[in-house]
Amino acid sequence: MSARIVVRVQKEIFDIEAEASALTRGRTDIGALVTFTGFCRDENGALTALEIEHYPGMAEAEITRVVNEATARWPLEGVVALHRYGLIRPGEPIVLVATASLHRGEAFLAASFLMDFLKTEAPFWKKQHLADQTSGDWVAAKAQDDAAAQKWRV
Repeated sequence: MSARIVVRVQKEIFDIEAEASALTRGRTDIGALVTFTGFCRDENGALTALEIEHYPGMAEAEITRVVNEATARWPLEGVVALHRYGLIRPGEPIVLVATASLHRGEAFLAASFLMDFLKTEAPFWKKQHLADQTSGDWVAAKAQDDAAAQKWRV
């Protein structure tokens, strides 16, 4: 059976359990499912929302490219990569990565790889909305995210 691949960029909140269940439904060959969900933080009460923007089509293409690279590196049975855009409040999910494989090692490695590259290469821009009703800065790329992605480059 071929790997089930789902890539979406959407405004709506996603259902983590439903996405994970859909990835394994009807499959008896999957031995491991790893999920990672990134949430919007309130930054100790300073942040009321993150506004995430993207270029429709470009973001999906880049995420698909990274997912295809993951499936070439590890024997995966399925991948879900979802990213939200729009105004996202603290506590709401922003990103979901789920990887399914025969064994846990490949699922963990692929999920970590996908998140490291989504953080550094997926074309999203994040603007802070602050508790004092002002718009904060655009969130800059972080050196530790670049270093995390660098470890996968060969």
